[in-house]
Amino acid sequence: MPRWKPDARERLVEAALDLFTEQGYDETTVAQIAERAELTRSTFFRHFSDKRELLSAGQEMLSALLAEGIAAAPDDATPLEAVAAGLDRAAGAMTEFNRGIGPRMHAAIEANEELRARNAMKSIGLAAAMAEALQRRGAAESVARVAAELGVLAFGIGYRRWSAPARDEAPGELVTYTREAFAELRAAAAELR
Repeated sequence: MPRWKPDARERLVEAALDLFTEQGYDETTVAQIAERAELTRSTFFRHFSDKRELLSAGQEMLSALLAEGIAAAPDDATPLEAVAAGLDRAAGAMTEFNRGIGPRMHAAIEANEELRARNAMKSIGLAAAMAEALQRRGAAESVARVAAELGVLAFGIGYRRWSAPARDEAPGELVTYTREAFAELRAAAAELR
């Protein structure tokens, strides 16, 4: 099997999503994923510990990008402004590959209870990274947690809209979608008074 082709990690994700769509998550094996990607099983295990990890690939990087954006926000930024900076940083790093796999990844996760639970844990991890970054900036824990949860929700909404735009809508930048979602959530939160 040719191992010299670039982008092994992306090829593995693409192959897995194809197989999950064709035959289901539970019926798909690591060997099948590696074969579809034209890679070896050992190459698969260099990138992922198991097939579940394929669907949360990039979580650590995303958490780091969100936290970096929050840390880089101006010193006088409010917690919500800092979260917006984190969203901009993370959204700016997403590529066309990320957009292309969104709907298939969402479908694979929704079709499997274990994956839904794992995805919920991913959201908790992203919120924790953002809340910690906000607390390092001096935000109170409760304020940091609420702002972080809004940020995670905005990123999820923005990502879904970006990766599956309406038929008559050309996909713009993810930053635009996350900003719009965050503005909507901030307005909704203001109505909770």
